[in-house]
Amino acid sequence: MDASPSPSSSSSPSTLKKVGSERSEVSTMSGLLGLGGGGGGGEDQRGSSTFEYFGWVYHLGVNSIGHEYCHLRFLFIRGKYVEMYKRDPHENPGIKPIRRGVVGPTLMLEEVGRRKVYYGDVYVLRFFNRLDESKKGEIACATAGEAQKWLEAFDQAKQQAEFELTRGGSARNKLNMETELNLDVHRPRVRRYASGLKKLIRIGQGPETLLCQSSSLGANASTDGYFERDINDAIEAYEWKCVRTINGVRIFEDVANSESGKGVIVKAVAVIDASADTAFEVLLNLGRHQRYEWDMLTGDLELLDSYDGHLDVVYGTFDPRYLTRWHSKRDFIFSRQWFCGQDGTYTILHFPAVHKKKPPRSGYRRTKINPSTWEIRNLNTSMGSNTPRCLVTQMLEINSAGWCRWKKNHCSKFEKSVPYALLCQVGGLKEYIGANPALKFESSTTVIQSKLSEVSVSNAEFEESEVKDEFYDAMSADSSSSDEELDNKDSKLNLALKRTSAADANKELDSEVAPVMIDPSQFRGSLRNGKDEADTNCWTCPSGTGFMIRGKNYLKDNSKVMGGDPLLKLIAVDWFKVDKSLDRIALHPRSLLQSQAGKKLPFVLVINLQVPAKPNYSLALYYASDRPAKPGSLFAQFVDGSDMFRDARFKLIPSIVEGYWMVKRAVGTKACLLGKAVTCKYFRQDNFLEIDVDIGSSSVARSVIGLVLGYVTSIVVDLAILIEAKEEAELPEYILGTVRLNRLKLDSAVRLEV
Repeated sequence: MDASPSPSSSSSPSTLKKVGSERSEVSTMSGLLGLGGGGGGGEDQRGSSTFEYFGWVYHLGVNSIGHEYCHLRFLFIRGKYVEMYKRDPHENPGIKPIRRGVVGPTLMLEEVGRRKVYYGDVYVLRFFNRLDESKKGEIACATAGEAQKWLEAFDQAKQQAEFELTRGGSARNKLNMETELNLDVHRPRVRRYASGLKKLIRIGQGPETLLCQSSSLGANASTDGYFERDINDAIEAYEWKCVRTINGVRIFEDVANSESGKGVIVKAVAVIDASADTAFEVLLNLGRHQRYEWDMLTGDLELLDSYDGHLDVVYGTFDPRYLTRWHSKRDFIFSRQWFCGQDGTYTILHFPAVHKKKPPRSGYRRTKINPSTWEIRNLNTSMGSNTPRCLVTQMLEINSAGWCRWKKNHCSKFEKSVPYALLCQVGGLKEYIGANPALKFESSTTVIQSKLSEVSVSNAEFEESEVKDEFYDAMSADSSSSDEELDNKDSKLNLALKRTSAADANKELDSEVAPVMIDPSQFRGSLRNGKDEADTNCWTCPSGTGFMIRGKNYLKDNSKVMGGDPLLKLIAVDWFKVDKSLDRIALHPRSLLQSQAGKKLPFVLVINLQVPAKPNYSLALYYASDRPAKPGSLFAQFVDGSDMFRDARFKLIPSIVEGYWMVKRAVGTKACLLGKAVTCKYFRQDNFLEIDVDIGSSSVARSVIGLVLGYVTSIVVDLAILIEAKEEAELPEYILGTVRLNRLKLDSAVRLEV
């Protein structure tokens, strides 16, 4: 779950850069144009030009007699309006849409993951109304990259709807979502493009791509510096040292943890001339003929089971003649878990596994594949080049005694081992894509510029149609760098030594109100406050220096600084066990906010993290301020603003301080806009604001939290919460609050009766 990427981490052909020259971290339009990630904040891209998104998708559903259908449809998004056609309206002028609707502010989108349909594997997006989940629908895309672009496109439409709600006018017009779009009204931080042009962003390559099995990508096709801190929002304890370079692939060792006695963590890193979407599809593809061209170990794979669209189990065999003098056949089983972060970075986790469908076979020796991870992220293209690039990193754990000898001597048994064969996969992937030019230029989006008169459907036609159905209603109906290429790198590294001051944060509180003394001893939650860092099953409150947040000049140079002391004080933590997810926990009689001391506090922010499991858990964090929010401040806008505003600003940065390295890679250290990743419900009353975070609302979040719970008794995790700054006046960012959870015990959670 990561976000707020460095804009320089995206891949964008030069033709796309000309459309919008300045980078923006928040604009989903920038994400579609390859100018930035889809996770954070920046500038509004609305202007005198109108952006439109279109492409082919599958419409999935169940008809009136209970039969499932999967229809090829052309989807068109213009502003907040969405239309669905049977044919491309650009090639068939005058054709009428079969569905039409608006993207309302309560629309939620979830990436369901891969699913098997008639034509093979597709990537499914689910639409639903967060106030009424019976209003829902699904579309599917050929690749994960296209699914991500459609997510960004719909998010842009939601931003348009949000703008119209806050633009002014009568309450009735706001509630009815008036169809007239007045783009001439002044908006802060507007980017003006050439007058009279319409920007069309085509998602995908056309129906031919969808009609082929999406996982057969490419089947028919006959930099130096690396700074981990530059791309992460929490400072990690890794210390990577390059120990060998093989065919342009760098092999690193984590020397900081090499003497822990728990094995060696190594990684192979390479820059590949293709988009992250393409590399991800090649890695996930199980096709034997394609894998034979780059994978010397796991070329023969068979899918055993698939779960939740983001997890599967595969079985494989390999001939060991190239690795050892023994000729007995080997087989293995491992699980693959994957997800895409808000910045477009793909993560794939490989774990050894067992499966009832494949017990040990006669004549085969069962081999345990080393736990490993893949991380794939886009890079900026070189000046004057339109070739996409991505950075591919494979990391694995090695318990081989020959590792140290191999670093010093080429002649080693390690070169005939399974870990070595795994490390060579990065080099094989790089060479395979390099030898197939068709893969290099695969793109999920294409930008087209055309005169207004050339567009088949005008804005006026949308406005006159009086569209009032929300799009999920229509959907549910039956359908017959170097690695980073950062500017001013030296100055950015020096900025890491700086930190936000307490004065920057305190400007958010009302200085005209006398502060109230907060005595932590008056407040006790069900989870105790730890005595020191060695304590277990407890919480502590770390400083903000372990987190990187947006600095004063972020909009100019994307620089981040160390966080300072939190604005709010963590006074208590509750660790509850519940039968089902519990909202509005602050109103429960056992909540500290129902005590006399709690009611006297000027303001309390309650973060209720709802953890899906059997049973369910709730981790409630109580942050108090000694004064109320200053009127007009960013903090006050968040506390008393709309849910849409909160969704767009509520940010969390995770960091696994201690724990299994695979869990660290799964959780990551990138900031995440929670309102865009999972369903968040906000409850403002009296002296508090409660945010109920439903982690189970996202299949990706469910899979990651399931992994974390398996190791929860041995990990130490830090969390920082903040409000994302998008305007210059809101910078630098400040941390609202932090918490460190030390090796929690699931059975210590207190049963809470509803």
